Amino acid sequence: MTDALLAADRLCVRFGGVEVLHDITLAVRPAEIVTILGPNGSGKSTLIRALLGIVPLAHGQVVRAPGLRLGYVPQKLAVDRSMPMTVRRFLSLPVRVSDAAAAAALARVGVAGIEARQMAALSGGQFQRVLLARALLSEPQLLILDEPTQGLDQPGEAAFYQLIEAVRRDTGAAVLMVSHDLHVVMAASDRVICLNGHVCCEGTPRVVSNAPEYRALFGLGTKGALALYQHAHDHAHDHDHGHGHDHSHPHHHHEPHHAG
Repeated sequence: MTDALLAADRLCVRFGGVEVLHDITLAVRPAEIVTILGPNGSGKSTLIRALLGIVPLAHGQVVRAPGLRLGYVPQKLAVDRSMPMTVRRFLSLPVRVSDAAAAAALARVGVAGIEARQMAALSGGQFQRVLLARALLSEPQLLILDEPTQGLDQPGEAAFYQLIEAVRRDTGAAVLMVSHDLHVVMAASDRVICLNGHVCCEGTPRVVSNAPEYRALFGLGTKGALALYQHAHDHAHDHDHGHGHDHSHPHHHHEPHHAG
């Protein structure tokens, strides 16, 4: 793991004597995109908080590359959207940035010129892009995103994934992303890690954008931003969706997202 930007070695986390994460070993290397999948209660957000140093470890360790610059995009719901605040003001929290830097960051994520808008007035997609712009102001070597497309519809999700891929391509930043969907992931993911308290399996997404049935399912215009992850085996994720799934036929169990 010597070349890793961030690595976990046999990480365990306990809450009230209950081990919620067991023996997690993973690494994120320069410029790679790693997606973490798992059902509700699988420990995805706890793992992110442990990697960020917010949650104490019961065992194991987290190792960061010396001087690592991290950019963090929290879940949308973690920010109080009812608070009166302009986009420009938000970009200067907690560290003040110049007008030029703020303008460049907003342009980079495709929402140039919205500095005077209220955060609470933004659409879900705009809001997520502003969160990403704020994370990019630190010129991160590693971007950590916690369910960044939750609440977006499929075109919005695909567009956001395309933006993340462009950021990786243009800046060389690595990306560690938690996904809310067990089956549909960002096509540019180099690795997918399936989590359910422990690492169930790892693999690569299956890019299916050229297959007519998937183009119909995902809608045209996604340009391959979405892909499917086929689990190596069924590890009892069905409780999260309330009905059984056959992992050998991923198109049978895709559930469309609804705008939140």
